[in-house]
Amino acid sequence: MIKEFIREPRIAYFSMEIALRNEIPTYSGGLGVLAGDTVRSAADLELPLVAVTLVSRCGYFRQEIDETGRQVERPDAWEPAHHAMPMDAKVAVTMEGRTVWISAWLYVLEGHMNGRQPVLLLDTDLPENDPRDREITHYLYGGDERYRLKQEIVLGIGGNRMLQALGFEIERYHLNEGHSAFLALELLLRHAYSPEDVRPGESPYDIPRVREQCIFTTHTPVEAGHDRFSYELWQQVEDGYVDLPTLKRLAGDTDLNMTRLALNLSEHVNGVAKRHAEVSRRMFPGYRVKAITNGVHPHFWTCESFARLYDTHLTGWCHEPELLRRVDCCIAEEAIWAAHQEAKEKMVALVQERCGVTLDLHLPVLGFARRMTAYKRPDLLFSDLERLKQIAARHPFQIVLAGKAHPRDEGGKRLIEILHGHIRALAGTVTVAYVPNYDLEVALALVSGVDVWLNTPLRPLEASGTSGMKAAFNGVPSLSVMDGWWLEGCVEGVTGWAVGEGSEADNDRDARSLYDKLEQVVLPLYHARERSAWIAVMKGAISLNASYFNSHRMMRRYATEAYIR
Repeated sequence: MIKEFIREPRIAYFSMEIALRNEIPTYSGGLGVLAGDTVRSAADLELPLVAVTLVSRCGYFRQEIDETGRQVERPDAWEPAHHAMPMDAKVAVTMEGRTVWISAWLYVLEGHMNGRQPVLLLDTDLPENDPRDREITHYLYGGDERYRLKQEIVLGIGGNRMLQALGFEIERYHLNEGHSAFLALELLLRHAYSPEDVRPGESPYDIPRVREQCIFTTHTPVEAGHDRFSYELWQQVEDGYVDLPTLKRLAGDTDLNMTRLALNLSEHVNGVAKRHAEVSRRMFPGYRVKAITNGVHPHFWTCESFARLYDTHLTGWCHEPELLRRVDCCIAEEAIWAAHQEAKEKMVALVQERCGVTLDLHLPVLGFARRMTAYKRPDLLFSDLERLKQIAARHPFQIVLAGKAHPRDEGGKRLIEILHGHIRALAGTVTVAYVPNYDLEVALALVSGVDVWLNTPLRPLEASGTSGMKAAFNGVPSLSVMDGWWLEGCVEGVTGWAVGEGSEADNDRDARSLYDKLEQVVLPLYHARERSAWIAVMKGAISLNASYFNSHRMMRRYATEAYIR
């Protein structure tokens, strides 16, 4: 099967996590979901990609919520043989003085438009490996700093060698975040000059040639979010791979900064929204950081009822999402509302099944679902429970929440517990449901079934955010802080509504803004006797946001601005 994919040169897309399908838990959140949409759009557009990631046999984790509202992490293992094909090739890397063998599984992603893309899942669970090394590719973002360093060596160095062993001809290497930056080191060694050609004081490596081959997309506007490893740890694990002076020149003097390494060895660097690119240029002065705003896959993130509607009235929308700009003149208000009500019924049924909570189909539902961590501010909506109750007394509404906290993020786990306390405090006034084990299936149900999509991050810490883009494909407007993609997507009262003012976050001010917007604008519009004004906003979200913030547009930009040079 691999032969069909090595007949032409390809772009190698490296990502620590990729969301391939709901049954394969090789993702934790937005980065992996974006990677999955990237590969899906590449398949639909027939862009020659090959994706490289880790097999993550034990997955991320399956989330349960106990009776006190605490997150409980359960294993979420999967069997690669049920979904992928083992490859014959094996490659080796050296870590801690031991040879670590790496195999690969081939998963073929079938595109909606009949395209096919290969995804290589790297695996160290081999009998010839030391027991300690067999677990390197087991746990997504698991273990300590040493474990993470080993994973990134397997991904970058091992993945690069695996592509070579399988016969792929690679034109460019796309690093989706800094986790895979070691692949550029491997390229340095591959393109090293002969010793006799190097004059004293010159670098033995053809750095310009490596830079020309590498594309780097950064997703993290928070300095602490960039992977760093001590050089002492690096020398313990991978001593002698690249001489230390060269590595320090490329990755930083004090520690091995994976983002710095990727920046210094990539010709094309981009952030994932216009504001994020600006923030990244301030974080890393002297580097040229462009902006290619994220998008979501049109077919994957559109629920059945809206997909049928678009298929009927806007033929070809899956391949050309820009056709959705015609929704206002081509699709009747009644048809939009009927499609939404069908999606809402399915979401209500899911909430009843998963939570035992009964939602009223006729009342508006606010949706908030994403990684549970402090900067996402999932508790902002609950800052003033008394005011929330007063608003609900005048304009009844409901809330649906979902999201996982990283097992080591005690603050995020505490937030989940606090949210459940708020749920109990609002009982009888505002119905609130927390859907456990947020995954692709739950995400689609929520982004299509709620009436308003809420996003309240601390500015300017939201690199992009894509959940609101998914909601837009289903006619769901956003109520969001002006950060990330929403700075580009918000047309007040047309595609949704803004929360807060200014470039810096203030919890009290943002909470008041959120309550004011709910009480004075959003909920009165939903409860109005005439539904036309609300449906106009739904159409605005589709025609202006879904038509643009999609991964087809994103991949066409990567192709023309980064891949083809």
